[in-house]
Amino acid sequence: MQVLNRPELLPPHEKIVAALGNFDGLHRGHRVLLKELIRLAGELNARPAVLTFHPHPLDVVNPASSPPLLLSREDKLSLMAETGVEIVFELPFTPDFARMEPEEFITRVLVEELAVAGVVVGYNYTFGAAGRGTAETLLQAGEKHGFVVKVIPPVRAGDRVVSSTLIRSLLIDGQVEEAALLLGYPYFLRGQVVRGEEIGRRLGFPTANLVPDKKKVIPANGVYAVRASWKEDGREEVREGVANLGYKPTFGRQRERLLEVYLFDFSGDLYGKDLKVEFHHRLRGERSFPSVDELVAQIEKDAKLARDYFRR
Repeated sequence: MQVLNRPELLPPHEKIVAALGNFDGLHRGHRVLLKELIRLAGELNARPAVLTFHPHPLDVVNPASSPPLLLSREDKLSLMAETGVEIVFELPFTPDFARMEPEEFITRVLVEELAVAGVVVGYNYTFGAAGRGTAETLLQAGEKHGFVVKVIPPVRAGDRVVSSTLIRSLLIDGQVEEAALLLGYPYFLRGQVVRGEEIGRRLGFPTANLVPDKKKVIPANGVYAVRASWKEDGREEVREGVANLGYKPTFGRQRERLLEVYLFDFSGDLYGKDLKVEFHHRLRGERSFPSVDELVAQIEKDAKLARDYFRR
């Protein structure tokens, strides 16, 4: 998959169909849209492409309201490559770009620079200054300029419309299984394993400690059944486990949120490794215990519940 930051880098006479959007989370709704992109590109004998922006437009026009991310840029591009998308135009979003009127964006970017054969968008897609451009604007422009426009209706999971906003809300509430149903995969965090106070090791439950990326959505504090993976000598290692996300209230020492992962049937050294941690099921909320013995007893119960969960 090619990642280009300027439309003029596209080889001359390359025929493309472009999906427009931010695609944070690359959730089930996005995947329906990209499936239509691949289909339409095949029908028009064109290459399927995604046109998106970096940084997120809200980081430029209204940073205070910019939402935390579901996926890092690297993870989004990696997952997008798996869908069959061949080109990603990741255009720099600047204040000047934010002031561009919808008609100018269509004429300059879609028609003159990309010469799109088709465009695919979601039903609620907006673009241009103050979001004045809509899917209807594109449909009218397609008729005028001679490109096909496909608008994807809402995608539902049960009685809910799949959206990044809803997924963020579910994760913040700790509803990681419900979020996974909308994402199409378990939500995950990545981070480098750092040295902690080794309290878990002294209690008989050595943990790999990660400081969550503050730019990403962090699930509710609590204890989770997790699956962790990392690279070891060029191969991927995967282990199930139980993790605590929060401030370690029993010991009252942690000022920032920490993700502590206890891996089942593992005794290696993970310091400095980049760990991917998937959240599969929330076992309970985080709480303080009157004594270390009661904490240890609870960790044993949590570990058993997590093992049982994965066994099921």
